[in-house]
Amino acid sequence: MTATVLMVGTRKGLWIGSSDARRAEWSWTGPHFDMMEVYSCLVDTRGGAPRLFAGASSPWTGPQIQVSDDLGETWQVTGGAHFPDDVDASVERVWQLVPGTRDGVVYAGTEPGAVFRSEDGGATFALERGLWDHPHREQWDAGFGGQAFHTILPHPTDPDSVTVAISTGGCYQTDDGGATWQPRNVGIRAEFRPEGDQYPEFGQCVHKVARHPDVPDRLFLQNHGGVYRSDDHAATWKSIADGLPAEFGFSIVVHPHEPETVFVFPINGGDRRYPPDAHAAVWRSRDAGETWEQLDQGLPEDFYVAVMRDAMCTDDHKQPGVYFGARNGAVWGSPDGGESWSQVVANLPDVMTVRASAI
Repeated sequence: MTATVLMVGTRKGLWIGSSDARRAEWSWTGPHFDMMEVYSCLVDTRGGAPRLFAGASSPWTGPQIQVSDDLGETWQVTGGAHFPDDVDASVERVWQLVPGTRDGVVYAGTEPGAVFRSEDGGATFALERGLWDHPHREQWDAGFGGQAFHTILPHPTDPDSVTVAISTGGCYQTDDGGATWQPRNVGIRAEFRPEGDQYPEFGQCVHKVARHPDVPDRLFLQNHGGVYRSDDHAATWKSIADGLPAEFGFSIVVHPHEPETVFVFPINGGDRRYPPDAHAAVWRSRDAGETWEQLDQGLPEDFYVAVMRDAMCTDDHKQPGVYFGARNGAVWGSPDGGESWSQVVANLPDVMTVRASAI
């Protein structure tokens, strides 16, 4: 029987759940990396047997990238992401861990805003110097959560092409293996800037970008204020927020088998970082954002917390599950693509990242 593994990274450790049915029966281990911030995790199934990655950090040991080949029973510290000696900076957190297109390639996105690449399955990482040395970097600001590359999207068929996003700097893209990077923000509004200057070349507060591998030139983006789609590999963007109860949000996720199906979790902007009317709901579009429908069967009516940018995901079953974790320490799952929901775990610390996979 195919099982499901669910990794939940929090501000006080990592929990790992497993289930055969994806409904009531989940078994959990944790906390792994007790009292360490876990902002990123990855279930890498490219080698057949799953390898788990976790980006954990503490004020005493600093940031670490750890791997497990036995579903979390044991962990090994990798070489981690570190700036070379000639760079006057130090990694504070690992915000993103993503498999590359080539075997053995793993990307890490960090705070401060940098991207690192491993060619040996995560054993060692090297700084993407072309991005770090970009002339825009000195003008990137830090959002309320810090300045970090939280999105890394390797092109599914072109290993030299990668799209990344940073808060607050916007989207950037390379098509030459990282030697050069270009901003890709045309059409994305920076609502916090003065009138007349809300569509800059860079400086947008992008929260998350997602794509389906079968349609690599189409990308979906959740901005600080706005939901967008690009049909030309991020060269231009158009708003697809009509029909949503709010344009603000952090997460955006694409269905693993349906390229036009996308999920978001809208929340209020400003100081009220919880869903409109405090009603928990995932919103789904089945036509690439032209129309939206609310999915809330089984979700709580009173929900005064946010869902962060990496705290929502799908698994890759034939009938995919959808999951989100909230800042109240609860994780909710839907084994039927969002039609119905149940709580899979509660009372964890502040959830920062959720990743799931069939194994």
